[in-house]
Amino acid sequence: MLASPRPQPPTRLEERTVRRSPLLALPLTAALLTSCGGSSAEEPAAPATSSATERPATEVAAAAPRVAVTYDGGVQVLDAATFEVLADLPFDGFTRLNPAGDGRHVVVSATGGFHVVDAGAWSEPHGDHAHHYTGEPHDTGVVYGAEEPGHVVRHAGRTTLFDDGTGHVVSFDSEHVGHDAVAEGEAREHTTPAAHHGVAVERSDGTLVVTEGTEEARTGIRILDAQDREIAANDQCPNTHGETVAADETVVIGCSDGVLVVKGTEITKVQSPDAYGRIGNQWGTEESPIVLGDYKSNPDAEIDLTTRVSLIDTTTASMRLVELPGGTSYWYRSLGRGENGEGVVLGTDGQLHLVDTVAGTVTRSTPVVDPWEVQEDWQAPQPQVFTMDGTAYVTEPATKEIHAVDIETGEVYASGTLTVQPNELTGVPGEVTE
Repeated sequence: MLASPRPQPPTRLEERTVRRSPLLALPLTAALLTSCGGSSAEEPAAPATSSATERPATEVAAAAPRVAVTYDGGVQVLDAATFEVLADLPFDGFTRLNPAGDGRHVVVSATGGFHVVDAGAWSEPHGDHAHHYTGEPHDTGVVYGAEEPGHVVRHAGRTTLFDDGTGHVVSFDSEHVGHDAVAEGEAREHTTPAAHHGVAVERSDGTLVVTEGTEEARTGIRILDAQDREIAANDQCPNTHGETVAADETVVIGCSDGVLVVKGTEITKVQSPDAYGRIGNQWGTEESPIVLGDYKSNPDAEIDLTTRVSLIDTTTASMRLVELPGGTSYWYRSLGRGENGEGVVLGTDGQLHLVDTVAGTVTRSTPVVDPWEVQEDWQAPQPQVFTMDGTAYVTEPATKEIHAVDIETGEVYASGTLTVQPNELTGVPGEVTE
């Protein structure tokens, strides 16, 4: 661990959130608010409760980001500035986490399906500004049923869920995630010809990019129009896995020998430089045409201790590999992207490596956690990275710690000790950012 002292957690993140918000008012109970200076009489007052369950809400000066971690037995929701535990919610079995897409809710993949958790922070537009609120994080009770809840994809204001057990796809406006969009007739539904471990992305024009496969093999993708009619397909993507969206709504899907790049109805295969060059997980930003991916080249290894990451340029349909310093390895949950398109990779050397995705070079390495080893069991607690608002949040299961790293400067500006051993990690900014 770093020996040098770190700044107190609240200070740095408070500075970040205040810069983002025009409001500098002191916190007060939202139920007491009856007007806002400069607003017109026609503007509705912001809600005084955090959800349909009529939980009290408090107005705060700026958006209040949250992070959430899973552990053996449940999910904890933390204040992203202080790492104070705000809620401890029980869930049985191994659970997975994803942001829901509305800046407020988190989707927990657990027994029975996709469970919606309110992280207790949100914003309401009010004329030329917004009001920010906090409330008690809680399980909303909304569950999108699934036999094997899998990928959760957020894009173009839509949230798309994929059930690996049935191949059933559910897509809806992200703002509806806090209530049952299926029961209320607000969801789009589709079922793939065969169940498989897949993923789907709905684009702003209503087209759906969805994987194709069976329980035995995944082979490619199809593009469906708004009426679920096939308009394009590609079956040259063995072991199809993972997705991301880059600039211009370009969808990238991983294969065991490269990726598929989807622009409109055009599907282009980008081949890996190795016969087996698996890219199963990808991280894109909707401002950059370059996608960061993992890269595995040893099909026979029980644990492929890969030391390279992939960069896919969607404008040229090309790929290049970047070697990490010192031959350090990583696993698929230790990558992310910064606000300016940077790639971040937490190596087993304990350092967070910053990748210039345009130049294809590692520009900085910051010690964050103790050296660690990739486990054969992917469900075992291992260090994970989640990026949000220019910060890389990093868990350290061995010490039950969580750290916040400023991606731009490399400063480890906050650390906290948890009461549980963290596994999965995600977060919400407390406001809609898309």
